[in-house]
Amino acid sequence: MSKQQHEEKSIDSMRVDKWLWAARFFKTRSIAKAAIEGGKVHHNNERVKVSKDVRIGMELTIQQGIERKTVVVKALSSMRGPAPVAQQLYEETPVSIARRELIASQRKLHNLARPDHRPSKKDRRQINRFKQDNDQQFDQSWSYNDE
Repeated sequence: MSKQQHEEKSIDSMRVDKWLWAARFFKTRSIAKAAIEGGKVHHNNERVKVSKDVRIGMELTIQQGIERKTVVVKALSSMRGPAPVAQQLYEETPVSIARRELIASQRKLHNLARPDHRPSKKDRRQINRFKQDNDQQFDQSWSYNDE
């Protein structure tokens, strides 16, 4: 058994900021600490403090940008390893995966509704002309100003 495996087996709990760093949710421990202090990490729907101990089986909700993940702690590691090893430290819940996929698909559909380019000067003139021709309030406001 290697030294790292022996250390991992003897750990019962560790600080949440260190675990988030080791599990590669955040690039540095200071960024993990700032996220925790900013209320981006929750356990049982309550904000977590930086010194909170993480144990195997705990469920954490982590918000990174616009994505929110709910993960179950599967293992503890005091060392930051490669990404495939870090992914073995946790398991994302099926509900969390489904929610993230749904939100991602909604974002993708929302982006498809946007035009490909900004209107040119000619396009803006046509839009304004169309609005003038079809907007009764616009016509009424012009008639009041003429008098």
